[in-house]
Amino acid sequence: MRFRRTKTGVVVVAAVTGSVVLSGCGGGSDAEAGGDGTSPSASQSVGAQEQGTAEVRAAYDKTAEAESARMTMRMQLTAEGRTVTTQGEGVISLAEGDSVMTVTAQDQRIEQRVVDQVLYQKMPGQEAPGGKPWVKIDLEKVAAQQNLGNQQIGDPAQTAAYAKAITDKGVTEVGTEEVGGTETTHYKVSVDVSKLPGGAQMSKQLGPTLPMHVWLDDDGRLRRQQIDMTVKAPASASAKAGSSTAVQQLKMKTVLEFSDFGTEVDAEAPPAGQVADMTGEALRSARQQS
Repeated sequence: MRFRRTKTGVVVVAAVTGSVVLSGCGGGSDAEAGGDGTSPSASQSVGAQEQGTAEVRAAYDKTAEAESARMTMRMQLTAEGRTVTTQGEGVISLAEGDSVMTVTAQDQRIEQRVVDQVLYQKMPGQEAPGGKPWVKIDLEKVAAQQNLGNQQIGDPAQTAAYAKAITDKGVTEVGTEEVGGTETTHYKVSVDVSKLPGGAQMSKQLGPTLPMHVWLDDDGRLRRQQIDMTVKAPASASAKAGSSTAVQQLKMKTVLEFSDFGTEVDAEAPPAGQVADMTGEALRSARQQS
């Protein structure tokens, strides 16, 4: 889990940003549920919690119904005492998962597109192998190698799986806040990782639950989503790195904000002659870390 300033390293960092779009998962505190003989106030609390759970579960479908939105992203990766911040802004199709963004990672500005589950990136002033201006990574192949089955990375159509994984007692209303000038309701959420696509494998590295916060507008759509996770390296990766102490960890904090619902998204793949396929290298890199 080392941060590298190579071109491939930047591609891998930015590729991760495509995998978290609307991928809700979290870990909040359990609220107390009343049984037989609970007081009226306790029953009201349970009722409010159930309503909040229903609203959060429905938020992903309601957001996808908007078909498209403008999105900003900020992600912090911390490992081995170093922190790398990635920021991005652009537009995304909430119906298909295609997107057009400008991403700044490790002091490099990257033009990024996701079209039909293929990630394309162009870094000004740098050339890919063969002198090509663009590189591409097939995200479906990466997902398959990571035992995520048919899950499409970054595809909002898959969010129903995440919504179903929200635990019944894992939604707590925090309060009301403004996000981008829009009044929202802030919720702290808990998701059962084992119920996510590829959850059995994910649980080994992420634990049973993950912390997430969501901010919903009056129409029940996502305006902000924050995910905090600690990823444990597999024991084999630690052994390869020569670690004789604790398992290596990578901490990741991702904040997404959505606005201008219904905005136009013009995501097209670059001409094939201008693209170098880096999928194989990305897969080899992933295998070395597993």
